[in-house]
Amino acid sequence: QVQLVESGGGLVQPGGSLRLSCAASGFTFSATDMKWVRQAPGKGREWISTIYKDGGIQHYADSVRGRFTASRDNAKNMLYLQMDGLKPEDTAVYYCTTFTGVPRGGGTQVTVSS
Repeated sequence: QVQLVESGGGLVQPGGSLRLSCAASGFTFSATDMKWVRQAPGKGREWISTIYKDGGIQHYADSVRGRFTASRDNAKNMLYLQMDGLKPEDTAVYYCTTFTGVPRGGGTQVTVSS
């Protein structure tokens, strides 16, 4: 069965950086487009990035484009999200998902605050 385990979140000051990781198992990771989504307190789920199977093509939401970079290591079944220039409005629980966009793991909390 599909398992996705996110890690790397934490508390960071505005302007800071974090790198999120997602360990995938239970499916053919290298053949699967992957997404990052987030959910802020009291808000709905927000798509922020899609990275295609071979990692060569990524798409980003306007809210994060130019600040966040998704990548993947298909040999290790790992997905990453490098987040730079963090803002308080980036505070949320972050999830990696398959192409369905539906979270399977518990997510990782990112808090941006001074």
